[in-house]
Amino acid sequence: MLVDEQFGSDVPEQTHEHGLILAMPAERSGQPMFDFQYGDDFGAHIESFSPDFTKVLVRYNPDGDAAANATQLEKLKRLSDWLKAHDRKFLFELLVPAEDAQLESVDGDPDRYDSELRPELMRRAIAEIQDAGVEVDIWKIEGVDERSDCEMLVAQARTGGREGVVCVVLGRGADDAKVDQWLSAAAPVDGYVGFAIGRSIWWDSLKAYVDGKIDRATGAQKIAENYLRFVTVYERASGKAPVAS
Repeated sequence: MLVDEQFGSDVPEQTHEHGLILAMPAERSGQPMFDFQYGDDFGAHIESFSPDFTKVLVRYNPDGDAAANATQLEKLKRLSDWLKAHDRKFLFELLVPAEDAQLESVDGDPDRYDSELRPELMRRAIAEIQDAGVEVDIWKIEGVDERSDCEMLVAQARTGGREGVVCVVLGRGADDAKVDQWLSAAAPVDGYVGFAIGRSIWWDSLKAYVDGKIDRATGAQKIAENYLRFVTVYERASGKAPVAS
Protein backbone atom coordinates (compact mmCIF):
# COMPACT_ATOMS: atom_id res chain seq x y z
CA MET A 1 0.00 0.00 0.00
CA LEU A 2 1.42 3.36 -1.08
CA VAL A 3 -0.28 6.29 0.62
CA ASP A 4 0.77 9.70 1.85
CA GLU A 5 0.39 11.33 5.24
CA GLN A 6 -1.71 14.28 4.10
CA PHE A 7 -4.53 12.37 2.41
CA GLY A 8 -4.01 8.89 3.82
CA SER A 9 -6.42 9.25 6.75
CA ASP A 10 -6.24 6.03 8.78
CA VAL A 11 -5.06 3.89 5.84
CA PRO A 12 -1.49 3.52 7.22
CA GLU A 13 -2.88 2.21 10.51
CA GLN A 14 -5.22 -0.18 8.68
CA THR A 15 -2.35 -1.37 6.52
CA HIS A 16 -0.35 -2.39 9.59
CA GLU A 17 -3.42 -4.03 11.17
CA HIS A 18 -3.98 -6.18 8.08
CA GLY A 19 -0.32 -7.20 7.80
CA LEU A 20 0.22 -5.45 4.47
CA ILE A 21 3.36 -3.70 3.26
CA LEU A 22 3.24 0.08 3.71
CA ALA A 23 5.16 2.64 1.67
CA MET A 24 4.92 6.38 2.32
CA PRO A 25 6.50 9.32 0.48
CA ALA A 26 9.01 11.72 1.97
CA GLU A 27 9.06 14.26 -0.86
CA ARG A 28 7.09 17.46 -1.33
CA SER A 29 4.64 16.62 -4.10
CA GLY A 30 4.62 18.32 -7.48
CA GLN A 31 8.07 19.91 -7.27
CA PRO A 32 10.54 19.81 -10.17
CA MET A 33 13.37 19.20 -7.69
CA PHE A 34 13.34 16.84 -4.72
CA ASP A 35 12.72 18.43 -1.35
CA PHE A 36 11.49 17.10 1.97
CA GLN A 37 7.77 17.49 2.66
CA TYR A 38 8.47 18.17 6.34
CA GLY A 39 11.93 19.72 6.17
CA ASP A 40 14.28 18.78 8.99
CA ASP A 41 11.47 16.88 10.71
CA PHE A 42 11.35 14.19 8.04
CA GLY A 43 12.74 11.55 10.42
CA ALA A 44 10.10 12.11 13.06
CA HIS A 45 7.33 11.78 10.49
CA ILE A 46 8.78 8.51 9.17
CA GLU A 47 9.05 7.11 12.69
CA SER A 48 5.52 8.17 13.60
CA PHE A 49 4.01 6.05 10.80
CA SER A 50 6.77 3.42 10.60
CA PRO A 51 6.34 2.49 6.92
CA ASP A 52 8.09 -0.58 5.56
CA PHE A 53 9.48 1.59 2.75
CA THR A 54 10.12 5.31 2.57
CA LYS A 55 9.54 6.45 -0.99
CA VAL A 56 10.78 9.42 -2.99
CA LEU A 57 9.95 10.60 -6.49
CA VAL A 58 12.92 12.28 -8.17
CA ARG A 59 13.31 13.86 -11.60
CA TYR A 60 16.93 13.47 -12.56
CA ASN A 61 18.54 13.70 -16.00
CA PRO A 62 22.33 13.22 -15.91
CA ASP A 63 22.67 15.81 -18.69
CA GLY A 64 20.47 18.29 -16.85
CA ASP A 65 21.45 21.25 -14.71
CA ALA A 66 24.55 20.14 -12.78
CA ALA A 67 23.94 22.41 -9.79
CA ALA A 68 20.33 21.28 -9.46
CA ASN A 69 21.38 17.64 -9.67
CA ALA A 70 24.04 18.17 -7.01
CA THR A 71 21.51 19.81 -4.69
CA GLN A 72 19.13 16.90 -5.09
CA LEU A 73 21.88 14.35 -4.47
CA GLU A 74 22.91 16.10 -1.27
CA LYS A 75 19.37 15.88 0.13
CA LEU A 76 18.89 12.31 -1.05
CA LYS A 77 22.17 11.28 0.58
CA ARG A 78 20.95 12.78 3.84
CA LEU A 79 17.74 10.73 3.62
CA SER A 80 19.60 7.58 2.59
CA ASP A 81 22.00 7.88 5.51
CA TRP A 82 19.13 8.39 7.96
CA LEU A 83 17.23 5.37 6.64
CA LYS A 84 20.31 3.16 6.80
CA ALA A 85 21.10 4.31 10.35
CA HIS A 86 17.54 3.49 11.43
CA ASP A 87 17.40 0.15 9.57
CA ARG A 88 14.65 1.30 7.17
CA LYS A 89 14.11 0.51 3.50
CA PHE A 90 14.34 2.99 0.61
CA LEU A 91 11.99 2.97 -2.42
CA PHE A 92 13.27 5.33 -5.12
CA GLU A 93 11.00 6.40 -7.99
CA LEU A 94 13.19 7.76 -10.78
CA LEU A 95 11.92 9.84 -13.69
CA VAL A 96 14.29 10.96 -16.44
CA PRO A 97 12.53 13.75 -18.34
CA ALA A 98 14.04 14.82 -21.64
CA GLU A 99 16.26 17.88 -21.86
CA ASP A 100 15.44 20.18 -24.79
CA ALA A 101 18.60 19.26 -26.68
CA GLN A 102 17.93 15.56 -26.21
CA LEU A 103 14.43 15.89 -27.58
CA GLU A 104 15.67 17.95 -30.50
CA SER A 105 18.17 15.21 -31.35
CA VAL A 106 15.27 12.83 -32.02
CA ASP A 107 13.25 15.37 -34.02
CA GLY A 108 11.04 16.20 -31.07
CA ASP A 109 9.59 12.70 -30.97
CA PRO A 110 8.98 11.60 -27.35
CA ASP A 111 8.60 7.96 -28.40
CA ARG A 112 12.04 8.01 -29.99
CA TYR A 113 13.44 9.64 -26.86
CA ASP A 114 11.93 6.85 -24.79
CA SER A 115 13.32 4.07 -26.96
CA GLU A 116 16.63 5.50 -28.21
CA LEU A 117 17.93 7.75 -25.43
CA ARG A 118 16.13 7.21 -22.16
CA PRO A 119 17.38 3.70 -21.23
CA GLU A 120 21.05 4.74 -21.17
CA LEU A 121 20.17 8.02 -19.45
CA MET A 122 18.37 6.00 -16.78
CA ARG A 123 21.44 3.81 -16.30
CA ARG A 124 23.66 6.87 -15.97
CA ALA A 125 21.23 8.49 -13.53
CA ILE A 126 21.21 5.38 -11.32
CA ALA A 127 25.02 5.26 -11.44
CA GLU A 128 25.36 8.92 -10.43
CA ILE A 129 22.89 8.49 -7.59
CA GLN A 130 24.81 5.44 -6.36
CA ASP A 131 28.14 7.23 -6.67
CA ALA A 132 26.75 10.01 -4.48
CA GLY A 133 26.28 7.48 -1.68
CA VAL A 134 22.52 7.07 -2.03
CA GLU A 135 21.67 3.42 -1.31
CA VAL A 136 18.36 2.18 -2.65
CA ASP A 137 16.50 -1.05 -1.90
CA ILE A 138 13.89 -0.86 -4.67
CA TRP A 139 14.19 1.17 -7.86
CA LYS A 140 10.79 2.14 -9.24
CA ILE A 141 11.73 2.99 -12.80
CA GLU A 142 10.11 3.89 -16.07
CA GLY A 143 9.34 1.06 -18.44
CA VAL A 144 11.64 0.34 -21.37
CA ASP A 145 10.74 -1.44 -24.58
CA GLU A 146 13.54 -3.99 -24.82
CA ARG A 147 14.47 -6.83 -22.49
CA SER A 148 18.16 -6.05 -23.06
CA ASP A 149 17.63 -2.57 -21.61
CA CYS A 150 15.89 -4.08 -18.57
CA GLU A 151 18.92 -6.33 -18.08
CA MET A 152 21.24 -3.33 -18.35
CA LEU A 153 19.28 -1.41 -15.73
CA VAL A 154 19.21 -4.31 -13.28
CA ALA A 155 22.96 -4.79 -13.75
CA GLN A 156 23.52 -1.13 -12.82
CA ALA A 157 21.11 -1.29 -9.87
CA ARG A 158 23.01 -4.30 -8.50
CA THR A 159 26.54 -3.16 -9.21
CA GLY A 160 29.11 -2.91 -6.43
CA GLY A 161 27.80 -5.68 -4.22
CA ARG A 162 24.15 -4.57 -4.30
CA GLU A 163 22.84 -8.03 -5.23
CA GLY A 164 19.72 -7.68 -3.08
CA VAL A 165 18.48 -4.55 -4.88
CA VAL A 166 15.42 -5.03 -7.10
CA CYS A 167 13.45 -3.05 -9.67
CA VAL A 168 9.76 -2.50 -10.37
CA VAL A 169 8.11 -0.93 -13.42
CA LEU A 170 6.15 2.31 -13.10
CA GLY A 171 3.37 3.08 -15.55
CA ARG A 172 3.61 6.84 -16.10
CA GLY A 173 -0.07 6.93 -17.06
CA ALA A 174 0.61 5.24 -20.41
CA ASP A 175 -2.05 3.34 -22.32
CA ASP A 176 -2.57 -0.39 -21.87
CA ALA A 177 -0.62 -1.42 -24.96
CA LYS A 178 2.50 0.46 -23.93
CA VAL A 179 2.34 -0.71 -20.31
CA ASP A 180 1.88 -4.28 -21.55
CA GLN A 181 5.04 -3.90 -23.63
CA TRP A 182 7.03 -2.59 -20.67
CA LEU A 183 5.78 -5.32 -18.34
CA SER A 184 6.51 -8.02 -20.90
CA ALA A 185 10.07 -6.76 -21.37
CA ALA A 186 10.78 -6.60 -17.64
CA ALA A 187 9.02 -9.67 -16.25
CA PRO A 188 11.46 -12.34 -17.49
CA VAL A 189 14.51 -10.43 -16.17
CA ASP A 190 16.01 -11.55 -12.87
CA GLY A 191 15.98 -8.51 -10.62
CA TYR A 192 12.58 -7.21 -11.67
CA VAL A 193 9.98 -8.22 -9.09
CA GLY A 194 6.78 -6.57 -10.28
CA PHE A 195 5.18 -3.26 -11.10
CA ALA A 196 3.78 -0.21 -9.33
CA ILE A 197 1.43 1.53 -11.70
CA GLY A 198 -1.42 3.84 -10.78
CA ARG A 199 -3.22 5.89 -13.38
CA SER A 200 -3.20 3.14 -16.01
CA ILE A 201 -5.22 1.05 -13.55
CA TRP A 202 -7.64 3.51 -11.98
CA TRP A 203 -7.78 6.82 -13.87
CA ASP A 204 -10.65 6.12 -16.30
CA SER A 205 -12.76 4.38 -13.67
CA LEU A 206 -12.18 7.07 -11.06
CA LYS A 207 -12.98 9.83 -13.53
CA ALA A 208 -16.19 8.08 -14.55
CA TYR A 209 -17.18 7.76 -10.89
CA VAL A 210 -16.42 11.41 -10.10
CA ASP A 211 -18.39 12.47 -13.20
CA GLY A 212 -21.39 10.45 -11.98
CA LYS A 213 -21.32 8.02 -14.89
CA ILE A 214 -20.82 4.89 -12.77
CA ASP A 215 -21.45 4.02 -9.14
CA ARG A 216 -18.78 3.27 -6.55
CA ALA A 217 -19.13 -0.52 -6.72
CA THR A 218 -18.84 -0.54 -10.51
CA GLY A 219 -15.77 1.67 -10.36
CA ALA A 220 -14.12 -0.57 -7.77
CA GLN A 221 -14.88 -3.63 -9.90
CA LYS A 222 -13.38 -2.06 -13.01
CA ILE A 223 -10.23 -1.03 -11.13
CA ALA A 224 -9.84 -4.56 -9.77
CA GLU A 225 -10.28 -6.03 -13.25
CA ASN A 226 -7.70 -3.65 -14.72
CA TYR A 227 -5.20 -4.50 -11.98
CA LEU A 228 -5.66 -8.24 -12.37
CA ARG A 229 -5.27 -7.95 -16.15
CA PHE A 230 -1.85 -6.33 -15.68
CA VAL A 231 -0.94 -9.04 -13.15
CA THR A 232 -1.78 -11.66 -15.78
CA VAL A 233 0.33 -9.89 -18.41
CA TYR A 234 3.31 -9.76 -16.04
CA GLU A 235 2.99 -13.34 -14.80
CA ARG A 236 2.61 -14.77 -18.29
CA ALA A 237 5.68 -12.89 -19.50
CA SER A 238 7.66 -14.10 -16.47
CA GLY A 239 6.63 -17.69 -17.08
CA LYS A 240 4.78 -17.92 -13.76
CA ALA A 241 1.31 -18.33 -15.23
CA PRO A 242 -0.04 -20.64 -17.94
CA VAL A 243 -0.47 -19.13 -21.39
CA ALA A 244 -3.90 -19.84 -22.88
CA SER A 245 -3.76 -21.86 -26.07
